[in-house]
Amino acid sequence: MLVIPAIDIRRGQCVRLYQGQEDKETVYWKDPVEMATTWVKSGAKMLHVADLDGAFQGKPANLKKVADMKKVVTVPIQMGGGFRSMEAIDAAFEMGVDRVILGTVAVYNPDLVAQAIAKIGNAIAVSIDVSEDFVTVSGWKEVSAVKFDVLVDRMIACGVSTFLFTDTRKDGTLSGANVMGIRTFLYAAKGAPVIASGGITSIEDILQLRDLESQGLHGIIIGKALYDHKLSLQEAMQAAGS
Repeated sequence: MLVIPAIDIRRGQCVRLYQGQEDKETVYWKDPVEMATTWVKSGAKMLHVADLDGAFQGKPANLKKVADMKKVVTVPIQMGGGFRSMEAIDAAFEMGVDRVILGTVAVYNPDLVAQAIAKIGNAIAVSIDVSEDFVTVSGWKEVSAVKFDVLVDRMIACGVSTFLFTDTRKDGTLSGANVMGIRTFLYAAKGAPVIASGGITSIEDILQLRDLESQGLHGIIIGKALYDHKLSLQEAMQAAGS
C-alpha cells in the first residue's frame, strides 16, 4: 500500500488546515518545493499536492510550484484544487503534473470529467470528499445534496478508474482514520483503486487500513501526522508494506 505525503499549498507556503477550514491554518514550511525534496529524500514514491488557493478560488493558482518541484524530484506528483475547465487540466499536464484530481466538477459538471478521461485517460482521478454520507464541494465549503455512492456510480459510468476518498470531518484532526467509512467507500467503488485520507495518525491506523488493500485500497495520504512528527514517513511506509 502506497504512502503519499501531502503538500498543501496556500499563499505560496506549505500549510495544513483543520477540517479544511480557512481560518484554522498552520504554516509548516515556507517553500513547498523544498518540502517536496525533503519527502522524496525520505523515501516518498509519490507526492500529493493540494492547491488550496485553487480550491477556494475555482481555478489552479500554484501550477508553477509543481513545475518547480518536477525540476528537482523524479517521483510522480498528483495534484488537485480548482480544476474546473479543460484549459486548467491541460495546463497542469503541461507543467509536469502526472495525475490531475477532479473534485467539484464531478458533482456539477460530469461531462467535463468524461471529456478529460476521453482525452487523457488514467491520468485523471476523481476525489470524493464527504461529510457523513454527502459529497462536499468548493474547497469543502459546501455540502452538496449528492450521496457519495451515487456519485461513485456516476463517475464509473464516466470512465473514472481511480478515486480518492477523504472524510472531511477527520482531515487535519489527528483523530484516527475512519476505517469503517473507507471500507464502505471501497465497496461502493466496486474494486476500482482508491487512495484514502483524513485523520491517519498512527501505525495502528495504517495497519488497519492495510487490511483493506485486498478490497481496493491502493494508497493513503498522510499530512498533519507527518508534519507534527506523530510518525515518520519511514515508519508509515514500513507499516504499509511499501
